[in-house]
Amino acid sequence: MGRVTQRRRVIRVRGGQISARPDTLVAEEPLEIRLNGKPLAITMRTPGDDFALAAGFLVSEGVLGAAEELQSIVYCAGATADGSNTYNVVDVKTAPDVVIPDITLERNVYTTSSCGLCGKASLDAVRTTARWPIDDTQGDTAPPVRLDLGLLARLPDRLREAQRVFDRTGGLHAAALFTEDGDLVDIREDVGRHNAVDKLVGRALREGRLPLSRSVLLVSGRASFELAQKAVMAGIPVLAAVSAPSSLAVDLAAETGLTLVGFLRGDSMNVYAGEHRLALEATASTS
Repeated sequence: MGRVTQRRRVIRVRGGQISARPDTLVAEEPLEIRLNGKPLAITMRTPGDDFALAAGFLVSEGVLGAAEELQSIVYCAGATADGSNTYNVVDVKTAPDVVIPDITLERNVYTTSSCGLCGKASLDAVRTTARWPIDDTQGDTAPPVRLDLGLLARLPDRLREAQRVFDRTGGLHAAALFTEDGDLVDIREDVGRHNAVDKLVGRALREGRLPLSRSVLLVSGRASFELAQKAVMAGIPVLAAVSAPSSLAVDLAAETGLTLVGFLRGDSMNVYAGEHRLALEATASTS
């Protein structure tokens, strides 16, 4: 779309030297998501992968869970008073037999914030709307998901190497999906970390890959309740972050069985929940 980055003039001060130069900035624009023609939510995002973002958002809201439940996603023509299309409004149309849950204003507020209106209400809502348990198996033949600590420690470097827009702007969050063997499946960047995850999940939905029951989700910032929620709603068993989790994210992980890792930097990490999926025995301290 040519709108991921924009150029702006900046005054640069380095070692007492002052100069004027153009700088590349990450673009930020609002996206209105409509559901079957009715306004549902507005999020600030980096333009690009808007259809995936909308689909992933609706997965986290409990509206969608399979590709066949999604009939179409289109940009809305005539989004402005003069009838032009800004490419900042999308309408998601569900299949006729999809039952739309009661997405109240209160629920919409806490699912698009980092901490939620009420801890108990947030946890209850995710528990009652999640379609898939955070399961360790796919059928009876697949072994449980179990990750080597060395493999997990290498993932942030792989994430950083794959961040193309960050190299030009330094202003984007990233989220990546890896296999349990450490292979990179997909990566998305956005000014909002929650949007980056929605883009990953939305792409998986449209390609018929949900639930992501043998995947590792890595995010470049902190692990908020919202990101833990999105992992659970997509059936992802492992969420790792390079920074800290919130208390509510830890509560949700413990309640749902999600493996939650924070401060994943080099060979160090904190495991807050779901340690049974990590090979800790050989390296556990005896002190």
